[in-house]
Amino acid sequence: MAQPPNSASYGTVVSTGEPRSENGLLNRSDETQALLGRKPESESWFRKKLVVDARRDWADVMLLGCYIITGILDSASISTWGAFVSMQTGNTVYLGLGPTAGTNRWKKSGSSILAFCIGSFFFSRLHRKFSPSPTRKWVLCLSFAIQTLVVAGAASIVTWGPKGAGPDDVPWYVITPIALVAFQSCGQAVASRALKFNALTSVVLTSIYCDLFSDAALFEGVFLNPERNRRVAAPSLLLIGAVIGGLVQKSEFGTAGALWLAVVLKFVIMCGWAAWPAEQGL
Repeated sequence: MAQPPNSASYGTVVSTGEPRSENGLLNRSDETQALLGRKPESESWFRKKLVVDARRDWADVMLLGCYIITGILDSASISTWGAFVSMQTGNTVYLGLGPTAGTNRWKKSGSSILAFCIGSFFFSRLHRKFSPSPTRKWVLCLSFAIQTLVVAGAASIVTWGPKGAGPDDVPWYVITPIALVAFQSCGQAVASRALKFNALTSVVLTSIYCDLFSDAALFEGVFLNPERNRRVAAPSLLLIGAVIGGLVQKSEFGTAGALWLAVVLKFVIMCGWAAWPAEQGL
């Protein structure tokens, strides 16, 4: 009497009469293919979570958070060193006043401008050269990780480096933190360009004030004019950051405390990009 077919084959190939090994595979090449066909779980997680474009919806919230950081850094910097690290318009004016001011402030401002320009060159190419899309989540995470580390470097110099520089002195332990913080500050601006929120650079407010008060729909409802809402939020958050930075800088924590606070906030934003939803269909 013929034996019934084995129903518990567990997905193996139906018998064709060819010899098999004990594991049910036709030959060693099948075994190799079965092993190679399994992708590492870590690689699939990385591709699923980070090798995708960040969803643009509500991404402006992350960029608006950068205005708080800008306020903290610029208020602490201008109070301590007399130069901006983000708002390069003011530094350009200080640079122009150099020949007549009789101080060394122009050297600090000039160093900040130069570092900012180098940072713009670096971060823009980071977004363009290493990924087919500038909004890849891993690129955004890497950008903010670099920013976090650079600010941490500046904070370390201020915390454990030499002390005692006068208001008009420009030793390395003054110039270097200014240059480091200015270098990373444009990373926020480049991210805003990549995400197509061109107005939310977090390093300039003049154009935002102009666009806000020239908006024909300025007095529309809260939910009817998101562009207006962003323009209101940006200077408000920068002002809040400036107040926080000033308070921390004047406290026992000093300028180092303001820088370390910025490090924490940068790290939070980096983690936020890692958890951010992916663009649909990618």
